[in-house]
Amino acid sequence: MSWPPEYDDRYLPAPGSRYWFPERECQDPEARDAEILRKIQATMAWAWERAPFYRKKWQDAGLEPGDIKGLDDFRKVPVVTKQELREDQAADPPLGSYLCIPREEVRRIHGTSGTTGKPTAFAIGRDDWRRIANAHARIMWGFGLRPSDTVFFGSFFSLYLGGWGALAGVERLGATAFPFGAGVPGQTLMALRWLREMRPSAFYGTPSYGLYVAEKARQEGIDPREFGLRILFFSGEPGAGIPSTKRRIEEAYDGVCVDTGSMAEMTPWMTNAECEVRSGMHLWQDIVYTELLHPERQTLVGFGEEGVPVYTHLERTSQPMIRLWSGDLATWTDEPCECGRTYPRLPRGIYGRVDDMFIVRGENVYPSAVEEVLRASRGCGEEYRIIVSRTEAMDELVIQAEFRPEVGARPGALDALRTDIEARLRAVIGVRATVQLVSPGQLERTEFKARRVIDNRDLFRELTTR
Repeated sequence: MSWPPEYDDRYLPAPGSRYWFPERECQDPEARDAEILRKIQATMAWAWERAPFYRKKWQDAGLEPGDIKGLDDFRKVPVVTKQELREDQAADPPLGSYLCIPREEVRRIHGTSGTTGKPTAFAIGRDDWRRIANAHARIMWGFGLRPSDTVFFGSFFSLYLGGWGALAGVERLGATAFPFGAGVPGQTLMALRWLREMRPSAFYGTPSYGLYVAEKARQEGIDPREFGLRILFFSGEPGAGIPSTKRRIEEAYDGVCVDTGSMAEMTPWMTNAECEVRSGMHLWQDIVYTELLHPERQTLVGFGEEGVPVYTHLERTSQPMIRLWSGDLATWTDEPCECGRTYPRLPRGIYGRVDDMFIVRGENVYPSAVEEVLRASRGCGEEYRIIVSRTEAMDELVIQAEFRPEVGARPGALDALRTDIEARLRAVIGVRATVQLVSPGQLERTEFKARRVIDNRDLFRELTTR
């Protein structure tokens, strides 16, 4: 295959085929590794010529693309962190010096919410977007979607790339897209009406929102199974990979729950995805090459061991990520899957983080961003707590913050402070938080590390107590 690859947008497998590209998906792993190496070499050569970011990084490490003769050599290439990407875009705005296509060839810009400072922008060229759509269509075929399906999108359509990437795949597959959206007050009640009227066969969103829709349906006297959903696939948070959550979703809707997703930077992010067997996420290595590295030594871990997924684009020409450190935690295996594909798998999906970031309703939330808001408020005292809990089926974020004595003495000042902080938090972290103001000195102090983040979500208890 030439690089970058070109796909026939008219192609579809035979209706009864389990595979999109059987010769690639069931390929001998050693033969696949040889193809992966060729794609890595082509990607690195492309980036070396066009991206000062990569050229300097590799020169500092004493490497150039011609040194990569095998996958063992590739392990010597230094990893890239999100912080490096943010710093590079700050130094070379707006898209960074790792943009490998002319600015006028960029066709889509997405990005992060900027919860740790300056947002990170994702630039995608036209040809890359076509390849992303083809990759997602192929993977969706693998977990059972077909052109006859109608997919209901209960996701945000904004800077967040997840819904857009899934939509591109559905459209390429030839299925019917129903991009309903999420996040507007009262929208979930409206969604129940449309789900009953249109009876789509598939649903995309976050696991939390899938459970919330089921909960609201029951409150309205509707059995979620009436919607007729056959497949529910999710990204944005680990829930769909947790057995108890998967079971709740499947029992609620009488459909199958499919776990997908890696990172927005790695779009096509769906290259971590379960197949129709649902025995863990396959790593579609011929599209995005994934390694699991030791969290501290950054050396490759063996199958059956825990590590941090590190991703490399094999088909991206715009902002290709080459050994991007995810910060996530997973365990991988090369045990055969019943589906016949020979990719390695993450049998428990993505189940944790190396750092302290946590996810609420599909949004990444950093404690440092919360602290920034509280410390900037003159009415807040010295101590605070971040509590992530679960009420019914939805994640809830509660911020307990001490107020200054002079604020408590003024009539109406506490209500005004609470309203102001909640509005600022929503703007900064992208999700609604409930602020509880408490008297000075009420929260526990410590001379060591303060445990300010408390995660009480029942649905993650099974995972953390194994």
